[in-house]
Amino acid sequence: MIHEASTHTTDVAIIGAGPTALFAAFECRMLRLDCILTDVLDSVGGQCATLYPEKPIYDIPAHPSIAGGDLITALEEQIAPFHVPRLLGSRVSHLEGEAGAFTLKNERGDTIHAKAIIIAAGAGAFGPNRPPLEGLDAYERSGTVQYYVKKRAEFTGRRIVVAGGGDSALDWALSLSDIAEKVYLVHRRDRFRGAPETLAQIDAKITAGAIEKVVPYQLHGLRGDNGQLTHVDLIAMDDTIRSLEADVLLPFYGLSTDLGPVASWGLETQRSTIAVNPATMQTSLEGIFAIGDVAQYPGKMKLILQGFSEGAVAAHAAHHVAHPDKALRFEHSTSRGQPGTP
Repeated sequence: MIHEASTHTTDVAIIGAGPTALFAAFECRMLRLDCILTDVLDSVGGQCATLYPEKPIYDIPAHPSIAGGDLITALEEQIAPFHVPRLLGSRVSHLEGEAGAFTLKNERGDTIHAKAIIIAAGAGAFGPNRPPLEGLDAYERSGTVQYYVKKRAEFTGRRIVVAGGGDSALDWALSLSDIAEKVYLVHRRDRFRGAPETLAQIDAKITAGAIEKVVPYQLHGLRGDNGQLTHVDLIAMDDTIRSLEADVLLPFYGLSTDLGPVASWGLETQRSTIAVNPATMQTSLEGIFAIGDVAQYPGKMKLILQGFSEGAVAAHAAHHVAHPDKALRFEHSTSRGQPGTP
């Protein structure tokens, strides 16, 4: 099917469609700013929807626990009355113009004319850091090596090796230990990076025998037949080899990220992040703002809830760029209501 390139004119172009971008769209529309969402992925949700749709998130206000996918569903419901347009499945690659008159183009040929831009691209395009193991491709194709847990129920009754020492490894070891036959938690040292409460839960599960801690070991090799995993081989610092019977390997070694074309737009960047003024979330280029994981400033915390706050700040600052002659008076949503409602 041949795609016919489209052209859009709006107040604010939002690059990204993860949770921070969705809330930024809500904030823009509450200020009566037209906006459009763009993303290289074919659907909204970013990492929440792609990497951990069933993973519980505990630090979203008013939600003691909410799965990543459910959070995206709720954010979609929040902006549904505004009918925010979106261009998905193609990376924004080209930028020209200045504040009040930007032109963006994606790799598919669509064009956006926008007065302001909010970059909410997470850490850019992302993919898992893969362990350097011989024959890994075959096990990835069979699904016996996975980097994301999309359907927790698929791991019921299975022998699982979770490798890594960060939040993802700890969270999934805890979650899967309730349904798996066996969970091994493998790390190169007997020290994990996690919240105190998470570490306490891990210790309790280890004491109860629901999780077996295997330290200090690193992944060494995979064994099986026709890509179906049967054993994960580990190696210690003294070259001692240990073999674990396993059906699934879940390596959680973080993500490889890339800002892509955004890195060539002349913005002040710091590694894979964009420097901003936290008072406005504006980047080094007037009229271009950055929020969420891609934004960097002193005291920055990479939390979804902070990204929500940044989205509100950026939307208010973008209003001054999009409508410099129109005064913006701050009002609470309880008194203002949604635009277009009685």
